[in-house]
Amino acid sequence: MLLLPKFDYEEPKSLPEALAMLSELKGNGKVIAGGTDLLVNMKKGTVRPACLVSLKKVEALREISGEDGGLSVGSHVTISEIADSDRVASTFPVLARSASCLGSPLIRNRATIGGNIVTARPAADLPPALLVLGARVELRGKDKDRTVSLDGFFTGPGTSVIETREVLTRIVIPSPPPFTGADYIKLGHRAALEIAIVAVSSRLTLDKPDGVIVDARVILSSVAPTAIHAVSAEKALMGQRPSEDLFAKAALLAVGDSSPITDIRGGAEYRRDMVNTLVKRTLLKAFNDARDMKGGNA
Repeated sequence: MLLLPKFDYEEPKSLPEALAMLSELKGNGKVIAGGTDLLVNMKKGTVRPACLVSLKKVEALREISGEDGGLSVGSHVTISEIADSDRVASTFPVLARSASCLGSPLIRNRATIGGNIVTARPAADLPPALLVLGARVELRGKDKDRTVSLDGFFTGPGTSVIETREVLTRIVIPSPPPFTGADYIKLGHRAALEIAIVAVSSRLTLDKPDGVIVDARVILSSVAPTAIHAVSAEKALMGQRPSEDLFAKAALLAVGDSSPITDIRGGAEYRRDMVNTLVKRTLLKAFNDARDMKGGNA
């Protein structure tokens, strides 16, 4: 039986108080949100913080609100709150869909959107949808604040640009353009408590219901060290009139953009085959949604 090592535990009542604590700990402290990853890693001995700093009493980090037609999500909003939010479902259904795929109801009730991002796992459920939506994250430290595009946040498996004395405070998603649709599909061996073998999120924006593609984003997960853009596929889609043949061409190009490995969940060739299949499916769903929506609905 794996046991937690000894550690101190703090519950600051405000964000400035928490940032001061993290600064004083000089890299020996970690923020704990839901703890669904952190506590497991502490039991395994892969991380050994001297102190855990909980932000559960900082109410501002638990809010979902509209912002300039888009969305602002506090970093400590739980996955279940995102999956069940009418505001999220009506404006960014692809995010609600990806949230509903994470873990099990028990895990979704504890895990947070900030934690799912900061752990930087290659197979994490929310980053593909957030990347396809053009999200950015706000990072706060004791002496400085900064905003980082999620595209520039991840640096490798389990690593990112966040510094030890910084806290991810909120995620901001810009307003979707008119005639925009998106989709997310996660492939696993079972429906719950599963890490993705492959996951794909795609988004298309048309200039008019039966027009050409003016913006295309295709994100691949679990087939590279981080979630990645299928750049070749995105370039092939731009300026083109949507069709199944076009989507098939883009899917083949996306396979070439991926670099999967063979592990206990699946082989590299199987993953490539599934990239091909899931890219076609997500593009078709994104196109149908974009064509049917006068306002952006991603």
